Amino acid sequence: MSILFYTAVGLIAATFGSLVGLGGGIIIVPALVYLGPMFVGQTISVSTAVGTSLAVLIFTALSSTLTFVKQKRVDFKSGWLLFITCGPGAMLGSYTTQFVNAKSFQLSFGLFMLLMAILLVLRDYLKPLNVKWHIQRSYTDSSGNTYHYGYSILPALIIGLLVGFISGLFGIGGGSLFVPAMVLLFRYPPHVATATSMFVILLSSLMGSFTHFTLGEVNLWMVLGLAPSAIVGGWLGAKIASRLSSKKLLWVLRITFVIVSFKMIWEGLVLS
Repeated sequence: MSILFYTAVGLIAATFGSLVGLGGGIIIVPALVYLGPMFVGQTISVSTAVGTSLAVLIFTALSSTLTFVKQKRVDFKSGWLLFITCGPGAMLGSYTTQFVNAKSFQLSFGLFMLLMAILLVLRDYLKPLNVKWHIQRSYTDSSGNTYHYGYSILPALIIGLLVGFISGLFGIGGGSLFVPAMVLLFRYPPHVATATSMFVILLSSLMGSFTHFTLGEVNLWMVLGLAPSAIVGGWLGAKIASRLSSKKLLWVLRITFVIVSFKMIWEGLVLS
């Protein structure tokens, strides 16, 4: 039963996560915390769920990043810039997890997921800012369409730090903030934002996972159970992203976020 549970969670989380650049941890963490006792036979602490999730994200992000690299959609220059602060931020967030009690985490994580649902909805309706940033880039897709976007170093570093901290704290990879920020603030083409986000998630997950591991918050058996299907899901999500419209899947993800967020907010308020 536990093998089927790990396989399903890893595949679903990685596929959705890779498809929209989230990383998948936002599905893995609540799945381990709420469904773990039923399918694994043990209660999984919040810190262990976060640490384990971040470790699994390494495999998801590696699989999807390699696929995106073959599609020539990863902007390595901006990705390395974002990682300068995202990596240390992920380590700081990972270290902070041990000081957050379970009920406070439930409330905070629930509010965060609700914010992610709102951002995913607004992403379809908000127009990117018409700002001429200091560094200008361009991207030509397989259909021959050329997109122009740009960024400035200081705003990019600040966003990287904030996203990295949240990534390490909640074990979610950070793409749920990276992608909207890159699309709305810097006018990245969505496919480039998703691919570059996964590359940064790969790097920051390595650093965040190391911190969680040193704190004894990574269950290696769970990582081994989740990793194989996460690798497949990372590859599958990247393939789907290149061929199909993600609107319907995005709405499924939004609805899931809202349901789980309300559940976690309710329990965080009532049980605290």
